Amino acid sequence: MVNVKGKWCLITGASRGIGYNIAILMAKQGANLILQSRSKEHTANVLSEVKSLGVQAFAVEAELSSMESVHTMLSEIDESGVNVEIVFNNAAVQIAYRTDYFKTPVSDYTESFNINTIAPMMICYHFIPKMIEQGFGRVINVTSGIKNEPEQAGYSASKAALDKVTTDIGSKLDGTDVMISLTDPGWCRTDLGGPNAPNSPESAVPGICVAAFVDDKKSGRLFPAQMFTGMELADAVSKAEAEL
Repeated sequence: MVNVKGKWCLITGASRGIGYNIAILMAKQGANLILQSRSKEHTANVLSEVKSLGVQAFAVEAELSSMESVHTMLSEIDESGVNVEIVFNNAAVQIAYRTDYFKTPVSDYTESFNINTIAPMMICYHFIPKMIEQGFGRVINVTSGIKNEPEQAGYSASKAALDKVTTDIGSKLDGTDVMISLTDPGWCRTDLGGPNAPNSPESAVPGICVAAFVDDKKSGRLFPAQMFTGMELADAVSKAEAEL
């Protein structure tokens, strides 16, 4: 199991829900954190909370629908001088639920793909070459098990695209200690998942983070977070390495 103590970890969408739970778990394991949201005000509380756990942390802001904003954020991280070794591409948007899905507007696709696919991949392309050079890295892209929902076509298509590019990159990294993975938190009661979801955000822990700790040099896998609900982290990692 990877020891993440002292390693710098970037988490997008860190202000609440799944991202918040990722931040707390990683801080408890000793990882230093970079917390992204659309405004630094949104991460003020979680920033204070993770610092109280004894790790270093700072906030960055970016509007992930804007590639200019994404590149500005990445430049800010570079200029900070920290070495990012773990990335959770967690932030996502679900634009609308279109009952009349044959009238789904183009904007559902363009905005969904910008935030849910293109921004995460620009972040991957920025950090993975540095990870390869140094010989270690973990990238975890948060996906969705949504299917047969044309009412949410922009969201589901953008997540399917994220799955595809993640597994394609994984084929190039397999067998190395730079690993890229997918994780699915399950349908949780977050701002995105809505109040009718069957699972709490906390149920995604520790499974949502397991891919950061596995140490078997296998890339391109999906880690279903609900598979590990209620487990201790070390046990969840052992189960993942044995079964996935």
